[in-house]
Amino acid sequence: MANSASGDSVVDRVVRLIEAFPEGVPSLQLSELAHRAGLPLSSTHRLVRQLSEHGLLDLGAGGTVRLGLRLWELVNRNSPTLALRQAAMPFMEDIQQVLNQNVNLAVLDGWEALFVERLSRRGSVANRAQIAGRMPVHISSAGLALMSHQSRELQAEYLEQFADPFGKVTADVVRHYLAEASQQGYAQLAGVVDPDTWGIAVPVMNGKRRTVAALGVVVPLAEMRLQALVPALQTAARGIGRQLAD
Repeated sequence: MANSASGDSVVDRVVRLIEAFPEGVPSLQLSELAHRAGLPLSSTHRLVRQLSEHGLLDLGAGGTVRLGLRLWELVNRNSPTLALRQAAMPFMEDIQQVLNQNVNLAVLDGWEALFVERLSRRGSVANRAQIAGRMPVHISSAGLALMSHQSRELQAEYLEQFADPFGKVTADVVRHYLAEASQQGYAQLAGVVDPDTWGIAVPVMNGKRRTVAALGVVVPLAEMRLQALVPALQTAARGIGRQLAD
């Protein structure tokens, strides 16, 4: 595939264009998109025009660019998380009905928790986890629940490269978090992302007893009822696992 003067391929440039859209920003001006993607304006215009012909991007009047509906359609049609989300949704709705708070579902992607589903209601506490959003393993109860049930080799690799950009958490602290979550069967973090909230998450295992997701809730710190929350989450996680096995 043809390369640019900088040596990157057409695929590289297309990926950079799509990744340039920030979370929560549905559209960008063509010039800003080129700047964010680090591409010349002429190359950006040509690629956007070609991608818009396939519905992957939408080029509007005045040079406004949006992600195309065709991109959303293709991703969701064959997403590897589709079966997981379908299996989890009834159980997530039950948990939310009881707690009236945020419920989320995450998978492990690299050293981050990638949130693939979230239910929330008006009046629930703040929750930084967004659908298709990511959080580092060490600041997310879902991330800790996921990593704590991975192989020792993967955990060792994660801890070896671990570095908190803010310098508040060491690898030894995270190692303690992971050991605690593995022993208890759930992970919890209080006031890490938001000072008034508490995150609790449990692993979801498939029919082969492999951890494929984490089911979590975010509740007010003052209303924390660990002895009631954990069994409810674990029961729901087992139900999701049975649906995946079927």
